[in-house]
Amino acid sequence: MSLEDRYQWLFRKAPALTVSLDQDGYFLDASDAWLRRFGYTREELRMLRPQDLGSPETARRVNEEYLPLLRRTGRLDNVPFDMRTKSGERVDLLASAIVERGAEGDYLRTVAVYTEVRQQARLEAHYRELYRQTPAMLHTVDAQGRIIHVSDRWLAKLGYKREEVLGRPITDFMAEESRERLAGGRLEAIIAHGELENEPRTLVTKSGEIIEVLLSARAERDEQGNVVALLVASKDVTERNRAERQLRAAFEENARLREELERERDYLREEVQVSMNFGRIVGESPALKKMLARLEAVAQTNASVLIQGESGVGKELVAHAIHARSPRANGPLVKVNCASIPRELFESEFFGHVKGAFTGAHRDRIGRFQLADGGTIFLDEVGEIPIELQGKLLRVLQESEFERVGDDRTHTVDVRIIAATNRDLEKEVAAGRFREDLYYRLSVFPIDVPPLRERGDDVVQLASHFLERTCQEFGHPPLTLSKQQAALLKRYDWPGNVRELKNVIERAVILSRGKVLRLDLAMADILTATQVAKSVSQEDDDRVLTEAEIRELERRNMLRALEQCGWRVSGPDGAAKLLGLKPSTFTDRMRKFGIARPSAVQERSSAA
Repeated sequence: MSLEDRYQWLFRKAPALTVSLDQDGYFLDASDAWLRRFGYTREELRMLRPQDLGSPETARRVNEEYLPLLRRTGRLDNVPFDMRTKSGERVDLLASAIVERGAEGDYLRTVAVYTEVRQQARLEAHYRELYRQTPAMLHTVDAQGRIIHVSDRWLAKLGYKREEVLGRPITDFMAEESRERLAGGRLEAIIAHGELENEPRTLVTKSGEIIEVLLSARAERDEQGNVVALLVASKDVTERNRAERQLRAAFEENARLREELERERDYLREEVQVSMNFGRIVGESPALKKMLARLEAVAQTNASVLIQGESGVGKELVAHAIHARSPRANGPLVKVNCASIPRELFESEFFGHVKGAFTGAHRDRIGRFQLADGGTIFLDEVGEIPIELQGKLLRVLQESEFERVGDDRTHTVDVRIIAATNRDLEKEVAAGRFREDLYYRLSVFPIDVPPLRERGDDVVQLASHFLERTCQEFGHPPLTLSKQQAALLKRYDWPGNVRELKNVIERAVILSRGKVLRLDLAMADILTATQVAKSVSQEDDDRVLTEAEIRELERRNMLRALEQCGWRVSGPDGAAKLLGLKPSTFTDRMRKFGIARPSAVQERSSAA
């Protein structure tokens, strides 16, 4: 008897319910005991598979669970099974199977052994059904980390079918980071230990989505205490972790914004000190001393201050001086140019906004009032705020509260208000262009800044101060201001005030090449008026021109320039160019002297 015949004889005569199957799962042979129990002949089995004799539920389990697990692991251990005999009797079984291979690893057959256990099989099947249907993410792995059982909830979370999962290593469903942590035998070591408690892992769904879980596990051991299987429960903490990360990010953003706010405060403070020459106000005239006395009186209080004066008199410098002398000097001083803020951005500029509050709001933004918290806010050109927006400003001045655009949370601020305007706000209130309640809130303590023409010798001190600073800033050798030029500066009316004086000095420094300031090149119109006055004095050496006569000479000089240029103000052939002035300065002086362009009728009459 050959070895193969001996094997077949032993297989058929074994007192067990044993079958052999081909690679496609069809019966190859069965033991005599199996044939007697189920009533089939060997010839009848050739066209059948075990699942063909089972119930629909067993057939489903074979296709979805048992075959995938057998193909990947090469064995089954005591899985519940049922078959019907040829006469129709149902037999409950536990099935174990192993794949038999040749010396070269080629497939030979699958051998399955069935144990008839009626009540135990039903309990086993019931347990497995409960396991599958539990509303928890459960999976069981063998000692090598291969999945042998998995719950429906686990499959639903990861988007797989059961046959796609069973028999595969659990690491196939983990993100790269978790796989690397379990490589090199570490997974098998963890399974052999048999216990896990809230271990973090990252799983990957079939669609590629990352799921963050906490794993807890308990071991099933054999008689020697070795782990044969590990039951693992997973808790999805993706949303919780995402919320925690967002909260941490919010805290980090708040810290970043606070640091940014402190840097901006320090920057603004330094910028103020540099641009305002550390709060220095130059001059000793009675008019200036009177203003400074009021400044010193109000600086130590928290009263709102309204600084009034013509354009260019230095209202911003006065605001900085008040802040520098106040108890809030160590806090920020934040300037807001009210005339430059578009209506639609008024609230965002003053009070800030949250991300997504409107188109273009890509991140949270701190408003000027919050930036000035603990310090002073300077509202320059406050008279330019449209009346429909003044109520929003009034509320924060009265209640020290505001909401950022798009946010329903109320913020409180401790801010001192200093406002400035070149308008007559009382007239604006009477005309209905400025709210009366806002005016009284701002003008608790008004300060009038005198124009330069009322400050006497201060103009010479200021000119010397600007000359020294400008030479330093421009890298120009020091220049001298002559007595004749000083007298000329004092006679001029300075409609642009300190700002105009500073611009004239800077322009003269640029044009000067020697050691003496060439003021004549920067003030062609003033020089012209002076020359006219000199010609008059030559006719009558004893006569002294009054201020009014000097102004009249300047007026006539402007008219003459306009007539020569055909009443063109700007451009290369304009009167402003002829006198060496900016068109805007020339227009301001026309308004000051009451010079108006003749009407078309007058021009035609003149021409006729």
